Amino acid sequence: MCEITGCGSHREMPPIKVSDRERRLFLKGLASLPLATVLAYPEFSRAAAASTEQIQLTTEGGKQVNAAVAMPNADNAPSVLLIHEWWGLNDQIKSVAADLAKQGYVALAVDLYDGNVATTPDGARSLMQGVDAAAATDTLVSWINYLKNHSATNGKVGTVGWCFGGGWSLNASLSAAVDATVIYYGNVKKQTASLSALKSPVLGHFATEDGWINREMVDGFVDAMRGAGKSDDLTVHWYEADHAFANPTSARYDAEDAALSWQRTSAFFKDHLAGS
Repeated sequence: MCEITGCGSHREMPPIKVSDRERRLFLKGLASLPLATVLAYPEFSRAAAASTEQIQLTTEGGKQVNAAVAMPNADNAPSVLLIHEWWGLNDQIKSVAADLAKQGYVALAVDLYDGNVATTPDGARSLMQGVDAAAATDTLVSWINYLKNHSATNGKVGTVGWCFGGGWSLNASLSAAVDATVIYYGNVKKQTASLSALKSPVLGHFATEDGWINREMVDGFVDAMRGAGKSDDLTVHWYEADHAFANPTSARYDAEDAALSWQRTSAFFKDHLAGS
């Protein structure tokens, strides 16, 4: 697992730089910046996160849960459900939701930690281990149904998650029919029989140097998908990087691979979520 201050050493690459003019315009809401740039600057992440709105829902199991939603400037929009890393629903994930809204999606970032956000690895581990699987499934299925029936959406829903959230992106798609599933270095250890419930195509981003979500696990997932007759529904990309390569707050961040993976994610959602 990664610490909030990082997981190793950055690859040697120039830092992301923003001019004073770009900074002022972005903070005033008068200009856009690439997602990687927004995430690399805490002040930008805070500003982007502030553009989301907190909403509540009573789940099908009767629990009151929260999420942050970012709305597009469009009607009949597709939607994306975002699931946070082991840190919780922080500004980083809310910023990604804001970026997806700019792309034309109703973007809803769920909170599986009941409002708690960790700032230390021990705190994150405690929160992650405290998640009840049945309650989390109830939360995710309820939000998926919320998005399907929202008056501003076209009824199509995609899921995306990172690390802890990557595994839950897959779990959510196994528990409720969605239209696209994206996994960033999440736990994909599944039995063939369990994958029969999967209705959506799956896009997976994995890192060659990841010692946890490793090639053995991912190859097992590929085999299980094949056994379930779903090989054509799976696309896997490998990056010469390490776990959390798409998180600019991680010392394992790889700007080039993060940008490429996000480009692929955006194209995947566009292919499978556009239209009614």
